[in-house]
Amino acid sequence: MPSFSYSALLIFLGFLPSLIWLNFYFREDCHPEPKHLLTKVFLMGIIISPLAILFQLLLVKCTGGSGLSLQKFCSPVGIFMPSSPEFFIWSSFVEEFIKFYAIKLTIMNSAEFDEPIDAMIYMMAAALGFAAIENTLIVFQTTPDGIATTINTLILRFIGATLLHALASGLLGYFIAIAWFFQHHRKKLIITGLILATIFHFAFNIIIFSFEGQVSALLYTTSLLLGIAFLISILFDRLKSRHAAVPFIA
Repeated sequence: MPSFSYSALLIFLGFLPSLIWLNFYFREDCHPEPKHLLTKVFLMGIIISPLAILFQLLLVKCTGGSGLSLQKFCSPVGIFMPSSPEFFIWSSFVEEFIKFYAIKLTIMNSAEFDEPIDAMIYMMAAALGFAAIENTLIVFQTTPDGIATTINTLILRFIGATLLHALASGLLGYFIAIAWFFQHHRKKLIITGLILATIFHFAFNIIIFSFEGQVSALLYTTSLLLGIAFLISILFDRLKSRHAAVPFIA
């Protein structure tokens, strides 16, 4: 069993990719949010993450597989086969909804949630908390294979899955922000953002699965992430200029 100090190091490594991206996008806010609120949202992303696993497994059919068998967890009325496109779209939706629910529980009714750009920042904070617990679990799983494997896995997740979570939630956050300007279309805008975030998340996952172990998987996912990262940068700038032109009054 790993010592306490070694376990603490592994947890730190698991959190590190999320903390780096959180610091990067935190700088996008002209009026930085209180760090205790960002921490609260980040932690809620961690706390609420088990719900995603629960809902993902809820509709999974038993397959009789070995190892970490789904037989222990799957629903007797499951309708999705593991690794099927239907499962990927369902799991992507669940994760995006859970991250949205994290900020709904913690910050959406707070007085500090007072600028359109806050929606993107807080959504990304919740997403990076969610990604931190994923990365930590993977760190502990890969440790028996050696520290080199663990570090390589973290590097890939830093530029892959961790960034994916942040960008998908940032996309949804933009639509939450726009909903402030169009309150009569609020529900439609949030649902639209949730759908687009789900599609982006699904596209990433299906590429990884379809081209597993191939160099083309890295090429396609990197291109997808760079494209969405560029879009998120544009959306940040649009919110800043729009808010300057039409200040939001809470």
